[in-house]
Amino acid sequence: MSVRKLKPITPGQRFRVVNGFDAITTDKPEKSLLAPKKRSGGRNNRGKMTIRQVGGGHKRKYRVIDFKRNKTGIPATVQSIQYDPNRTAFIALLNYQDGEKRYIIAQNGLQVGQNLVSGDSVAPEIGNAMLLSNIPLGTIISCIELRPGQGATMARSAGAFAQLMARDGKFVTVKLPSGETRLILSSCMATIGAVSNSDHQLLVSGKAGRSRWLGRRPRTRPVAMNPVDHPMGGGEGRASGGHPRSRNGIPAKGYRTRTKTKSSNKYIIERRKK
Repeated sequence: MSVRKLKPITPGQRFRVVNGFDAITTDKPEKSLLAPKKRSGGRNNRGKMTIRQVGGGHKRKYRVIDFKRNKTGIPATVQSIQYDPNRTAFIALLNYQDGEKRYIIAQNGLQVGQNLVSGDSVAPEIGNAMLLSNIPLGTIISCIELRPGQGATMARSAGAFAQLMARDGKFVTVKLPSGETRLILSSCMATIGAVSNSDHQLLVSGKAGRSRWLGRRPRTRPVAMNPVDHPMGGGEGRASGGHPRSRNGIPAKGYRTRTKTKSSNKYIIERRKK
């Protein structure tokens, strides 16, 4: 895992920091695991713009990822580590002994030729998926299920990891990447190790055009708008926009929007950091 700072031979490259892609072993995806990915441009079924600042970007194909890791007891070999344009983490192509191929989220330190397996009685080694009830306390984990059989929903982005803190009855205590500590059923699956591409946070795009390649359109600052368009708009000259808030008037900077009567509040032991 490394990053490269480019020589400023153009203005767009002066501050640009790119990924070294040291972990990537091939640039050819597995055709059988590709699916078409239709772009909406932020429009709904009537063609009306419902999401702003979305549109354009390079054409992509979706890589079908196995988030459930439900092929238990069958060993698989890591065939390659690949780049995925749809996510920040790298992905790994697994070749199972029965001939099936699947993509998974690659963990940090995963090597080509390494053998992985998922199931109940497997060793807690990097890349192996197992039930939270069988993982030793203090282990670094990622790709965590929230409901049994649902598939991984938490700690899936580049460099993300959680830590298994305690076990009590049918629940385990997990400290999540946000800083939140919560209870999760011990019958949920998780993968050992942190997610790959931890240097993603160090990247600098260098120019506005790279945002357009990713499908992000320009965003107008709220303080530059008129009062009819945004609560922070209006004023004479370079007047500040008042209290920071969203277009709908919801305050930013620490205002809690989580429902106080939400049923899952009882599973949260400690809220995330402000």
